[in-house]
Amino acid sequence: MTNRKLYLGPLTDNRRWDMVNIRPDDVFVVTPPKCGTTWMQTIVALLLSGDPEVETELSIKMPWVDIRIREMTEVAERLDAMTQRRSTKSHTPMDGLPLHDQAQYICVFRHPLDAHFSMRQHMRNIPMPWFNHWYPEDDEEGIAFRRFLDGGAEGFDGDAMPLAHILRHYQAAKALADRPNVSLFHYADMKRDLAGVFAKLSALLDTPHSEVVMQQLLATATFDNMRQNAERYAPSGGKGFFKSDTAFFHSGTSGKWRGHLTDDELSAYNAMMNAHLKPEDRAWLENGSALRDTP
Repeated sequence: MTNRKLYLGPLTDNRRWDMVNIRPDDVFVVTPPKCGTTWMQTIVALLLSGDPEVETELSIKMPWVDIRIREMTEVAERLDAMTQRRSTKSHTPMDGLPLHDQAQYICVFRHPLDAHFSMRQHMRNIPMPWFNHWYPEDDEEGIAFRRFLDGGAEGFDGDAMPLAHILRHYQAAKALADRPNVSLFHYADMKRDLAGVFAKLSALLDTPHSEVVMQQLLATATFDNMRQNAERYAPSGGKGFFKSDTAFFHSGTSGKWRGHLTDDELSAYNAMMNAHLKPEDRAWLENGSALRDTP
């Protein structure tokens, strides 16, 4: 943990990374929750394999190292036994991860309000009834949004994903973005130009494929295909972890928060964003490469 921040929550512990023997060709997918993690992991799996039929099995083959659900000894041994090029997932900001000079770090972001509303739907899709109190379907009292604004940067895995945690993620990644092995991607750009994202990522990972193969991989990674085959592409799909694997992918659209927040809530959000980000950073974090009006 030398020179790394500690991120310790009820479900996750970034000290678990101390047991991972990092290889120079490893690929880290690093994101705040609900920002396109599964989508990017699937793209990475497709590019590393070159096989549109690859069985991704993300929770096993591309594990979320931080989460305590599985014993870390077992996770570390499984990673060590892999002979193929490896990829892992983390919701820990870059300042809490081991930084290797050659391993690739793929950081993915999304409009914070889209991520928050996606988290609301996601938590209601997990068959644990107390989440309904934290993320009520009809949140007239603004409970969920208050938690979003009030939570601290260190935690995200108990009962909320705070805006402060998203901002910490972005600031930590941007601080390292001048390194050739740290790259920032945006969910909105993935939706607008998936082919461009494939091309950029293929170059970063040094995974060239023929045009025919790239088109096959691209077709596999479309939102519609992943949703239609949700049992295959959802994390732990087909194992009853979610009420509905299909609902894990929900709609994939942006801007669903519009019309669902009060003027006071939007003012509080704007104040926090403006207090922590320069205008150009806020514009990118919310919209990616295509800049639109802020809320």
